[in-house]
Amino acid sequence: MKLQLAKNTKLLIAEDQVLAKSHIHYALEQLGFRNMDYVDRPSHALSAIQEHDYDAIICSYNLRSEQGGYFLLEQLNADHALPLASAFIFTSADTSTEVVHAIIELQPDEFIAKPFSVNELDRRLSRVLSRKKALKNVYAFMDKKDYEKAIAEVEFFLLQPENAEHFPLAMKIKGDLLLLTHQHHTAIAFFESIVNIQDFNWAKMGIARGLIALNELEDAEREIIQLAMRPDCALEAYDLLATLQIKQAAFDDALECTSLACTLSPRNIERYQRAINLARITHDYESQFNSAKRVVRYARGSIHDKPEIYLTAARAGVDFAMTSEPEHINNIVKQTHDYLRQLKKAHPRATLNDELAVIDARLHYLKDDAAKAQSLLSDFHIDYDQHHSTEALLDRAKALHEVGMKKESIAILDAISSREENTSDDMNLMMTYLKQEKAEKETISLSPKTLNNTAVAQYKRGDLAQSYTTFSQAFRVMPKNPSIALNYLQSIVRARKANTAMPPNTLAEIKKCRETLETAQLSADQKARYDTVKTILSGEQAH
Repeated sequence: MKLQLAKNTKLLIAEDQVLAKSHIHYALEQLGFRNMDYVDRPSHALSAIQEHDYDAIICSYNLRSEQGGYFLLEQLNADHALPLASAFIFTSADTSTEVVHAIIELQPDEFIAKPFSVNELDRRLSRVLSRKKALKNVYAFMDKKDYEKAIAEVEFFLLQPENAEHFPLAMKIKGDLLLLTHQHHTAIAFFESIVNIQDFNWAKMGIARGLIALNELEDAEREIIQLAMRPDCALEAYDLLATLQIKQAAFDDALECTSLACTLSPRNIERYQRAINLARITHDYESQFNSAKRVVRYARGSIHDKPEIYLTAARAGVDFAMTSEPEHINNIVKQTHDYLRQLKKAHPRATLNDELAVIDARLHYLKDDAAKAQSLLSDFHIDYDQHHSTEALLDRAKALHEVGMKKESIAILDAISSREENTSDDMNLMMTYLKQEKAEKETISLSPKTLNNTAVAQYKRGDLAQSYTTFSQAFRVMPKNPSIALNYLQSIVRARKANTAMPPNTLAEIKKCRETLETAQLSADQKARYDTVKTILSGEQAH
């Protein structure tokens, strides 16, 4: 460590363990640091950062008081409260894959595993502080969002031979700025020139981002798939692949990639929210509920711990129960009630009477008490006031449709679609979902809970054409349900055997049913029925 650099550096250390604090204090003094402040809570750190300009914050990820080190950097990032020229360094005794990925996603400037030696701290701090000092002019323009001047400054920086040790970072910054200013062709050419010299993952990722922005999706996919094979950039590659798949409306594939990324790094709340929206579009109600539950789990003590996350979990529970087998409904409803209790405990002052009444109505409908459900909803269906969130109105639209108030349900969907159109683009999953919901609710009058029972009754009466139509509607809104897939497949086979006129998409529907059944855990009875259907279908193909 250069002594002058240490003397001119002001540090904030966030650490609450006495021995760790003593060790880092000793190490920093050995390296020549004299201007150091110490805090043991995130709230104290936030106050200190508001009052003083620090060159670096060294924070323990494992802070035990309040929300922890993760919350501190999350809050600083959300508020843009830390200048880019200030370094943020995490220390942690936990180096599990989950923690490391969580830290990487927050993008601190450095991560140092505990315990560390004085030499290790020296090496890491010297590297961070020297690059922050070298690039301070670039960072100053970036903080002001003056990206054109930032590009000019970084280009000037790259012309100075004495800056050579920082060239890789400066080149990454330049490429990212080119993408940020929508100079996509220039950015791709720049990243390609770097890859031709050295195969940096970040440069190949930059190429992929540029190609996606230009809608050159096949080329982008080839780049991303190669990156997904590299463990050190698989997480970012899965996210980017999901973005590409959303652009292609391949929502099932996008959900799979997003779920893989969630498994790799389970603390990213925004990614779970994307998974929830993708699960809704693909009618994967179980994945929707699981993602909503994980949001509650990982958002506790974070900037995301708000009433909405508990409401989202409860609503997802109702959606899942509404489309599940009868023997699973009670358990799902029990979990839903638990999230409502957690909501009241975590946010006792939240005013959510309307939202809770709608959820209560849907729960009564699940208990076959449609009259009570309709009574709870009767005061709400005319109100499209702006103070209700899109999610609250969407839940109300579902509830109204379930009790047979189709016209009122569609009116609400129209109202919130108009609201969302202002932010519409090819990545707006909410707009995609609203269009799908409206189309389904205009076409299908029965609730998911009623569809299958009605179709089974029609099938048993021998009303093949009508049962086929009803089963197809049930499968449309519940394509992951193996019972419905099997019933639908049987109705197709029986209708074809009776020479009933079939729509042109029948073969595609058979394929979808079989995909659901091949990946599901079937009961012995279901397996026997499915084997019979497969034998019949094989016989038809042979002829």
